[in-house]
Amino acid sequence: MVFWKLKSRLKNNFFAQQVIRRFLAFIVLFGVNSSLLLTNTSATTEDLCQKLEQSIQGKKHGFLAGNLSYYIGGFHASWKPIEDETIGLTHPFYHDLRSRGVGLLESEISGTENTGVGNDFMGWEFYKDTRVLYGTVIVGEKEYKHPVPSQMIWRPDKMICEYQLDNILIREEKFIGENDAAASIITSSEPVILRFEGHSFYVRHSVSSSAKISYQKANNTIVVLEGGTVKSRPDPDGPVRVGPCVYQNMTTALSASKDFSKTFSSKLGDNGEQKYRFEIPCDSHGVTVSWAMDDNQEKAINKAGEIVFRAKELLAFKTNEMNLLLSHGIPQFRCSDPKFEEIYYFLWSIYLMYYIDVQKGWEMESHTQSAVNNFLGIHRYDASFQIKVGAWTRDKKKFAYGNVLTWKHLVENKRYRETPNGLIMLSDNKGIGWHSGAYGGELAEHVIGAWQIYQHTGDLNFLKACYEDYFQKVFWKRLLGFAMNDFEVIEILQQMAQLTGHSNEVEHWKILIRQDPDHIRLMFDQRWEANGHDNFFMGPKNGKLHTNAFWAMRNRYFPREYAEQMIHSWALNQTDGFMGEFFPLAMA
Repeated sequence: MVFWKLKSRLKNNFFAQQVIRRFLAFIVLFGVNSSLLLTNTSATTEDLCQKLEQSIQGKKHGFLAGNLSYYIGGFHASWKPIEDETIGLTHPFYHDLRSRGVGLLESEISGTENTGVGNDFMGWEFYKDTRVLYGTVIVGEKEYKHPVPSQMIWRPDKMICEYQLDNILIREEKFIGENDAAASIITSSEPVILRFEGHSFYVRHSVSSSAKISYQKANNTIVVLEGGTVKSRPDPDGPVRVGPCVYQNMTTALSASKDFSKTFSSKLGDNGEQKYRFEIPCDSHGVTVSWAMDDNQEKAINKAGEIVFRAKELLAFKTNEMNLLLSHGIPQFRCSDPKFEEIYYFLWSIYLMYYIDVQKGWEMESHTQSAVNNFLGIHRYDASFQIKVGAWTRDKKKFAYGNVLTWKHLVENKRYRETPNGLIMLSDNKGIGWHSGAYGGELAEHVIGAWQIYQHTGDLNFLKACYEDYFQKVFWKRLLGFAMNDFEVIEILQQMAQLTGHSNEVEHWKILIRQDPDHIRLMFDQRWEANGHDNFFMGPKNGKLHTNAFWAMRNRYFPREYAEQMIHSWALNQTDGFMGEFFPLAMA
């Protein structure tokens, strides 16, 4: 996501382009040498949030994260601007993984492939249809409806938006507090009136709305009891059905630091949704508006009120929390070129912002997510590398263990696909009480990641939790490798069995996969230059070569001579290989 910024800087710098290409090639193919990652034992906390500031207006939408609450400012789809951010809080949303999309329907599949309650193949990006607090600036008789920021700055802790409206400068700081409420602190160089409007939950997949609205003068809070029905498809290849929406019976609370009892109004929309509007004055002293959601109405109201009255304090806490994590919670990286440091800390900040801790149902461990504005939750495929990233965090119980163990719930609750030959496959995504029903075979890579976490901690309790009734069961009858990792995985399973008190099972793992050196070498030799692709590994019949062919190189059994030939012929080749204008090209 920072690559667009780097590319613009490097456009006319050929030497810098070559340096970055080779650095990224090194990272992609071999990973970072641990000697470059310094453990920060000093007491110094850097202001890395400021260091990571990016100007994003017109380039991408803003993103903020709490624990179960998130914020998307505007909407840019695949780098194409669809909607600009504006004053207020456009798309805050709550997501505790109770649903994969917009619906809470129950699966109709019988047996272990029943997807539970909440799986949905529709509405993953429902936030883009929400309208929560859209602002209009009123100056005398003139109105600036939903003004576009003249500048929008993203940081891991907050977004800063500035609006130049003739001779008036309006500034916002948007953030999500530790109480999971969102707020915008707004100041204006001249006195203005801010009008905010929005509506209850109703999106493109909605069928009906049963939302109710009220204004509580004592709290200066708009209270919306959400409800309605939506179209949802809970089962793969199943029909679209109608059922409860994801926010059924949840409360949305909206508040402000200045009284709006005299300007609040509401009305029923064409689809039964509740529309609302209010106005508040704003000047150089500032005003704060807020949003919160919860299953408990009182909690939602309290959270919205708390962040209003403690806005500056909670924002300072958020900044300090992110700086502490980035300064002391991960390995430190230093480079003579600050661009590489920017990439490193940006990727870490997103990884940490994606963490979620639900403590309900099949979500009892904190873990990162693949994305929160599309592919909600953690994905089996992405976890193959996210598990290994977590192994480098300082607090591994919080930031590493769950990336492995959250998947165990599917096995314990007998929610998986088992083929006649004994192969067990898990879904690619899961939540509180649902799984996606899209099965695949990358799970073997999770074993390698779990082993790396153990190597970094020596925590036998963690290893036992991974092995017993999880890896032990999933791979007992059949091990499906991923990118030639079969031989390493089977060795690790033997060590896990020995270390966790199951030495009687070591022999079983030894005979499950043939492991003699001649056979291992043969498996690699048979795939080298397959289908007539010179100096390439596992080339497909259709002739379309992808960078994922390099994945097998991380395997310690991958022949070195093959690796050298493949790197020079394809990774660094600017004519026929993947070394395009900006490495790596997706295919060659």
